[in-house]
Amino acid sequence: MLKTRIITAVALLAVLLPVLFFNYYPAFAAVVLAFFGAAVWEAFRLFKNQRPLVMAAAFTAAFGYTFLYRELNSSINFWLALAVPIWLLRFTPALKFGLPAIDSAASRMLSYVYAITLVSCFVAIIVLFRHSAVFLLSAMALVWVADIGAYFSGKAFGKRKLAPSISPGKSWEGAIGGGVAVLLLSALTIVLAPGAPWLQDTFAVQLQARKGWALTVALLLLIVAASVVGDLFESMLKRRAGFKDSSKLLPGHGGVLDRIDALVPVLPLAALIGNWL
Repeated sequence: MLKTRIITAVALLAVLLPVLFFNYYPAFAAVVLAFFGAAVWEAFRLFKNQRPLVMAAAFTAAFGYTFLYRELNSSINFWLALAVPIWLLRFTPALKFGLPAIDSAASRMLSYVYAITLVSCFVAIIVLFRHSAVFLLSAMALVWVADIGAYFSGKAFGKRKLAPSISPGKSWEGAIGGGVAVLLLSALTIVLAPGAPWLQDTFAVQLQARKGWALTVALLLLIVAASVVGDLFESMLKRRAGFKDSSKLLPGHGGVLDRIDALVPVLPLAALIGNWL
């Protein structure tokens, strides 16, 4: 399994890094469209939609025409901002109160709402990339660092379960450790940035330069909290559907949603903050 994970990760990096840093927009658009289509297909499968491929094709065609074929316009902030109340008012409370029955009309409606958050997430990827590839990757890295920090902190100190009925392996200590890891690494990049030009366009450095330390810490912690919610919500969807992974598209890693679940609520928030900067 580890060998398979490594091979898949290397193959993905071999594709994604040149696409991001060669700055060839058609290749970037093609990769975004492929991953978006896969994520939407997996999402509708988790909701047991009877035609997930048809729904994914429709969403992907609409997304490609609206956000990749046409120029981004002033409505882009609407699509970014739309995700915030959805996660705050509907998906975060669901972690406590649960989801509707999977075969109910309420669940079918929820599947479209979740698909809309995927639209917001991938719109954010386009917006962040247009700022710069480094800015996009540094925003994503906040989630990856939080996840790694949470894993090791949870292993070392985890005692109090964060959401035992959803993801028994996650603990409050792990979540706090993930937040501390993000703050420490961000502080390090901010301190080193004056002597390292390649760090100067990273998300945390730009945020601190324009808004100061206090707001930077608050927003970074908000991003960490959002990443935890995104991770737990997808875990809840999988548990309800009886799936171990969202799909098997990425051997050793599961599906696309398994890789981006924590990014789904985070990236629209990061793009809004980036536009504010």
